[in-house]
Amino acid sequence: MPITSDLEQHIFTYGEIQYLEDPTGALTISQVSSPAYNALFKDNTSSTPQNQRLGQAYWYRIRIKHDPAVSKHFILEYFDQTIDEITAYLPAGAPSPDVADTTPFFRVLRLGDQYRFNQRPFLHKNFELNLDNNKAGEQVYYFRVRSNQIADVIIVLRSVNKFVGYALNEYFSFGLFYGMILIFSFYNLIMFLAVRQRQYLYYVLYNLSVALYEMCTDGIAYQYLWPHAPAWNQYAFAFPLCGMSIFALLFTRKLLYVKSRAPLLNKIILGVIMARIAFFLVALIWARTWFNYKFIEMIPLTIACYTGVYVWLRGYRPARFFVLAYSFLFVGFMLKFFIMLGYEWLNFGVISYYSLSFCFIFEMFFLSFAIGDKVRLLKKRKEKAQRQIISQMTENARLKDTLNRQLESQVKERTRELMEKSALIAEQNDELQQANQLLQEQAGEISRMNALLEQDNRQLQTNVEKVSRARVLSAPVDFEEFSRIYPDKESCFRFLSELKWSQGYACRKCGHGHYFSGHIVYSRRCAKCGYEESVTANTILQNTRIDINKAFYMIFLVYSTKGKISSHKLSEILGIRQSTCWSYSNRIKKVMEDRKKTLQHSDEKGWSKLVIAYD
Repeated sequence: MPITSDLEQHIFTYGEIQYLEDPTGALTISQVSSPAYNALFKDNTSSTPQNQRLGQAYWYRIRIKHDPAVSKHFILEYFDQTIDEITAYLPAGAPSPDVADTTPFFRVLRLGDQYRFNQRPFLHKNFELNLDNNKAGEQVYYFRVRSNQIADVIIVLRSVNKFVGYALNEYFSFGLFYGMILIFSFYNLIMFLAVRQRQYLYYVLYNLSVALYEMCTDGIAYQYLWPHAPAWNQYAFAFPLCGMSIFALLFTRKLLYVKSRAPLLNKIILGVIMARIAFFLVALIWARTWFNYKFIEMIPLTIACYTGVYVWLRGYRPARFFVLAYSFLFVGFMLKFFIMLGYEWLNFGVISYYSLSFCFIFEMFFLSFAIGDKVRLLKKRKEKAQRQIISQMTENARLKDTLNRQLESQVKERTRELMEKSALIAEQNDELQQANQLLQEQAGEISRMNALLEQDNRQLQTNVEKVSRARVLSAPVDFEEFSRIYPDKESCFRFLSELKWSQGYACRKCGHGHYFSGHIVYSRRCAKCGYEESVTANTILQNTRIDINKAFYMIFLVYSTKGKISSHKLSEILGIRQSTCWSYSNRIKKVMEDRKKTLQHSDEKGWSKLVIAYD
């Protein structure tokens, strides 16, 4: 390539660049510049050479014909900012301190993104080299290139004036590009803070991921964000690239309502997100060279495009702008992908190199239309709903007025009925009060009559008991009839207690007249000395073993027959052994004999005096 006064810029393409593969990486400049290796260099058959084997060293050489008469200053520029290592061998008139015994002599410069940014001759995102145009004739320039990513060996010869103008225009374009992204992001962040819909937040994070990825690939991030971290710069692009896929799919789910409109696609999207995160983590921990497989982004991009088409075909209109936006991005990605595969006819120079950036701009532009269309659709639905609400509220007001009038009429009618019923109820209350007063008078009369009847009943019951007792005591009765008066032990004890202490209580030990109930039924315990006396103590019934009511009846029979009833007859009547009847009847007869004079003038209760007469 000859340098002339009219030359401003020249891009080396095809056969102007020759290359030599260095699989071992052991070749030196002395070897590759020797006549023995001259024939091993091959002419490049594509517009832009690439390192097909990642991590392997490649040697490239170009020829420039210098003319000292040209007063312009020229530089060589490597356009790809992602190349890890470039060792440039520039022809020099004096031996190089780094290379000994070499003919011709070279000046060595080392460039690449594995070195600190401030070590570059030009503080520019690309790699630039100064050319010495003071020597006449053709000079050969050698470049040893090694990169762990696919490197486009784009070598450009520019004058300094052309470079300055080009660099200013390029940075101005970058400012517009990243400024648009920031504006889009800030606007959607404000929308997120206003309406709290996560689709805006996902869109902001997607745009920021796009911006950071483009800054990594353009070299802007290395220049301005981490110029002193070359190791981090080797794989920093992987983080925003992963974020682009994840946030794009999340944005797709929210914008197109995929969860409700396409449940199967929603599950696929979630699965792709999880797989993309897993791939990122595996590559980050074990194999960072996997980050270079950028073609995997085709999967989430294809899923997003298909989802947009699917939802659009099913009647959701905002999806049309979404499909258009991702169509541009899909075209840009495929253009890069096919160029990487070797389809050189698709390489249009600067346009194809920045094609993905242009597609990102179109994508953000149409995605904003999609969001706006969705907002417009929501606003239209909201206005329709508001009109329906207003119409319904008007109808409700009309119905309310009608209902109020009907209720007012019904209330008046009901009030009139209630007043009539209240007057009727008042009259009935007066009648009821009079009836209640009469009933109260009758109830008082009935109460007096009941009291008199109750008094008569008690008198009658007393008379009946007296008649029954008189009959029992004055006439022969059987044990069944006798048992009706003294049916059980308690009634006998009560009767015996009344007889025994009819004249009052007096303690047999101390003569004290106050007592308490004892432990045995109807027994009495002295309140002073505590002596307890049973009801049968010191009576004819003391220490008897037969039932007390039968003992009562035996006393009655012996007394009523004046001791003439036999023990056999008593045994038959009472169901007690004859010997027991004989023994107990003899005791009774002895008491009768001892109290003969006392019992002669006794009335029908004489048998009871016989009971307590025993001492």
